[in-house]
Amino acid sequence: MENPPHPLLSKIGTGFMRLFFRLLYHPFAWSYDLVAATVSLGRWKGWVKTATGLLTGPRVLELGFGPGHMQTYLVESGFIPYGVDESRQMAQQARHRLANSAQSSHLARAKAQRLPFADASFDCVVATFPTPYITDPDTLNEVKRVLRARDRERDRNRAKAQLVVLMSAWITGQSLPERLMRWLFQVTGETPQEEINIARLIEPYTQAGFEASIRFMELPGSRLMFILARKPH
Repeated sequence: MENPPHPLLSKIGTGFMRLFFRLLYHPFAWSYDLVAATVSLGRWKGWVKTATGLLTGPRVLELGFGPGHMQTYLVESGFIPYGVDESRQMAQQARHRLANSAQSSHLARAKAQRLPFADASFDCVVATFPTPYITDPDTLNEVKRVLRARDRERDRNRAKAQLVVLMSAWITGQSLPERLMRWLFQVTGETPQEEINIARLIEPYTQAGFEASIRFMELPGSRLMFILARKPH
């Protein structure tokens, strides 16, 4: 096992990355795809697309739609996608991307803590690599509110409505670039540095009334971690 970075280095790296992502998501949003592709060694879009395999539909709400790639994947997979994002720059990119591919959009500029949708509007909610807003009690209460309720008799064989969160990705390959990026992800806090505390990770979701669990997915050269938070009956 590789040695973890010094805690002080990790703290500095995490603080820097918060500022970096804030700039990247707003004034420098035009460079988001390039940066994401570089740091993931070209795997970022594939990681995001993988989340569609865990969704039920037809109506899916994406929190933090960013440049709009997941929106296009949802359309291609037969879902009816909606999305919210607070960034004006990201909203412009996403709408432009969907328009260029002749796909209709249902996008809104809003925060996850105050979703502009009616109760029980969606079959699934998804977020990929979200910032800490995802565990804000207001966010989780809003997610629970907009997820549909499952009728015990009518939907007996239908999957429960759930929130699917792609939380982390590990680069597991052993080439020099892969080892370098793996170290960088650890320093910046983008992936856990130590053994994962499952109970601690899912605690915000269970406290909000969800039935939460962790799922890992192995891909060539990388490993993904999802949180699945199901709305009870």
